[in-house]
Amino acid sequence: MKKFVETKNSDHSLRTMLDRVPTQAWSLRPDGAIDYLNQRWHEYTGLSPEEAYGSSGKGERTGGASGTDLTQVVIVHPTDAPSVEAKWQEMLPAAKPVEFECRLRRYDGKYRRFTVRAEPVLDGQGAVLHWWGTNTDIEDLKRAEDWPRHITDARGDERIRNERLALREDIDRASMFEEIVGSSPALHCILEQVEKVAPTDSTVVIRGETGTGKELVARAIHKRSRRSTRAFIRVNCAAIPSSLIASELFGHEKGAFTGALQRRIGRFEAADGGTIFLDEVGELPAETQIALLGVLQEREVERVGSSHPIAVDVRVLAATNRDLEAAVERGAFREDLYYRLNVFPIRIPPLRDRVDDIPVLVQYLVERYATRAGKSIRNIKKQTLALFQAYDWPGNVRELQNVIERAVVLCDSDTFSIDESWLKGEAQPPSKRMPRPVKTLAEGEKELIEAALAASQGRIFGPSGAAAKLGIPRQTLESKIKALHIDKLSFRAR
Repeated sequence: MKKFVETKNSDHSLRTMLDRVPTQAWSLRPDGAIDYLNQRWHEYTGLSPEEAYGSSGKGERTGGASGTDLTQVVIVHPTDAPSVEAKWQEMLPAAKPVEFECRLRRYDGKYRRFTVRAEPVLDGQGAVLHWWGTNTDIEDLKRAEDWPRHITDARGDERIRNERLALREDIDRASMFEEIVGSSPALHCILEQVEKVAPTDSTVVIRGETGTGKELVARAIHKRSRRSTRAFIRVNCAAIPSSLIASELFGHEKGAFTGALQRRIGRFEAADGGTIFLDEVGELPAETQIALLGVLQEREVERVGSSHPIAVDVRVLAATNRDLEAAVERGAFREDLYYRLNVFPIRIPPLRDRVDDIPVLVQYLVERYATRAGKSIRNIKKQTLALFQAYDWPGNVRELQNVIERAVVLCDSDTFSIDESWLKGEAQPPSKRMPRPVKTLAEGEKELIEAALAASQGRIFGPSGAAAKLGIPRQTLESKIKALHIDKLSFRAR
C-alpha cells in the first residue's frame, strides 16, 4: 500500500470502498487504538461496532495493552497469541510494514487461518498518521497445500502435483451445476431465464420437485449478478425449528431469550450487499412470513429483542417444491408475501421431462464417480441408457447420482451397467385419475375443465394453473366451475 498524506475526505472515500471488499480491513491510530473496522470484519467476528469500539475487549486477550486496541477484540488462538503480541509490539514503534499468519476465532467459536498485513501511513516528516491493515482468510488454501504434505517422502513431486490438481478439480466439480447439464429445449429455456434475470435485482422464486437442482440455479443467478463478489447465504427454512428461525434470519440481541448469551447478526445482515437464498420458503411459519414481508417491503431488519431497524441491501432468491398457490388458497401462505416473492418465477422441469439430457448426465456422472473411485470406465451399455430413459426418476437428478455412484462402486470392468432390478418397483405407480388431453371446448366443456384441473393438480391460477392451460381468465374459470358443479378440491395433490 502506497504511503501518502491523506485528507479526511480521502479517508472517508477509502473506508466506504473498503466496506464493500470481500476481505477484512481495518485502521488503527498511531498508538494502536482501533480507528475503523470494515463490514467483513464485523460479519466474521459477530461483534457490533459498539462492542468493537466501545468495550475493553471480551474473551481471551492477546496482550496487556490498555485501551481498545485490535488485540483486545480480535480473538487469537491461544497457541498463536504470544507470537502475535510480539509482532504487535514490534510493529508499532518501528513504523514498518508487517505480515504474519495466525488463527482468528469466528463468531461461532471456530478458528480459521489468516494472513495479517499492516502498513503505516506516514506524513511528510515520516511520523505515523495511522495504520491500514487487512486479514485475508487462507484456511482453504492451507488445507489444500497441507493435505499431501505427509506423503512427500514416499511419493515423487509429480505425483503430489497430480494429487493437488485432482483435489482442486474435485472442489471445482463439487460446485458445478450437474443438475442443469444438458441441451434439451426445457433446459435451454431455464438458462435463458437465468441470463436475463441475473443482472437485475429482481426477486426470483425457483419452483421444482426435490432433487431438480433449485439451489444450483440460484447459485448460477448469483454468480452472474453484480453481487457475485459478495456473500451467497443459503437458509433451509424447513431445517430450522420454528422457534429459532426469526433469530436465524434477523439476528438477536444479548438476552433476547434464554440462551442468547451475546448479540448475533442474522443471515440477512450477513448477506448485506450479496444474495440470500431461502430454500423451502413454503415451510416458513406464519409469524416469520409477516416479518419477511416487512423486510422485502422496507429493506430493513429488526433483531429479536430490538426495536431499532437495520438497513440491508440484499437480493432475495427463494425456492420451493410446494404448490404455493394451493397454500395461499388454504391460508397456509400469505397472499401478499406470495406476490412479493413471485416477481420472476423459474420452473425447473423434473428429470422425466428431460429424457434427452439423461445420456449426457449419465456420461458426466460416470466419469466423475469413476475418477473418485480410481477406476477407468470407458463404455456405457446401451441397455443401461435405455433403462435410465424409461425410468420415471421420482428423486430426479439426486436419485440418478445415487444409482450411478452405487453402480460405479460395484463395477469390475471398463463397461458401466446397472442391475435392472434396481429400478423395478421404484417408479411411482400411475395415477388413478388419467386425464384426457385438453383439446377444444366443443368436445365437452365440463370434461375439458376437469382434464385441465387434473393436469394442474387442482390449481386455478398461476403459470401452471388450469386457467392458463385453458387460456381463459381465472374469474371465468371459477364461474364455469361453479355453474357446472365441479368439485375442484377433489383434484388437489395429496
